[in-house]
Amino acid sequence: MNSTPISLPRNADWPELLPGWVWLVGAGPGDPGLVTLHALNALRQADVVVYDALVDERILDWAAPGTELIFAGKRGGKPSAKQRDISLSLVELARAGRRVLRLKGGDPFVFGRGGEEAQTLVQHGVPVRIVPGISAGIGGLAYAGIPVTHRDVNQAVTFLTGHDQTGETPTSLDWEAIARGSQVVVMYMAMKHLGKIAERFIAAGRSADEPVAIVTRATSPDQDVLETTLGRAAAEAEAAGVVPPAIICIGRAVLLRQALDWMGQAAGIAPRSTDPLGRGKPAEQA
Repeated sequence: MNSTPISLPRNADWPELLPGWVWLVGAGPGDPGLVTLHALNALRQADVVVYDALVDERILDWAAPGTELIFAGKRGGKPSAKQRDISLSLVELARAGRRVLRLKGGDPFVFGRGGEEAQTLVQHGVPVRIVPGISAGIGGLAYAGIPVTHRDVNQAVTFLTGHDQTGETPTSLDWEAIARGSQVVVMYMAMKHLGKIAERFIAAGRSADEPVAIVTRATSPDQDVLETTLGRAAAEAEAAGVVPPAIICIGRAVLLRQALDWMGQAAGIAPRSTDPLGRGKPAEQA
């Protein structure tokens, strides 16, 4: 990683992070190059950065010298700070007159508890700014060569979490309706219950042979992608030693990786197919 400081473009009116404010900022899915300019602007101004476990630490190197860095990561099944405590610590830091950057992996409002933290801040009279980031369910799949939408595959995509506040498979979801109504399903935090989720989808009519991709360490240099099927996904993931964090994609969009694995092609691996959907050459398509 180049240690030379990155300068913000001068032809923009960059917002100022004022004392007593909290900015909730998305750091993207991992690759530091996917951080937004607003996020970089925040890093340059913050007195304190409260960051999550999925934030690439190279991004923290862009903070101003002397910035206090506070780890507040939450990982399933491991000891971690309680969400309420994290939210209240942000309140305390802001009330102390600090310029606070809450840096969250992906997008703070996409399964990142950013809404909860922002609401707590507002309830305590702390001004906030929200800076979106690239969600792993889009950016991570793009790095794997899987488009979440493709006009030959889907007119809808569903994003869901594989567990609720209790850590169990969400009971509030209408799994049958999702299985019937969305050609492509992207799941966050679903590895623990993948077998159970797959059974529900198959029982609702999805084919056991439907393509599935499991992307781990998305957008990082050691990204890994397991291509499997809905019926075999849980067993093959266990056999391969796949561990969270992971993004799971269900649907025929996964087939497009055979043509669009751009990272593999950059490493010299030829496409497995240039027409994985069997649509014919581009000139023949409508």
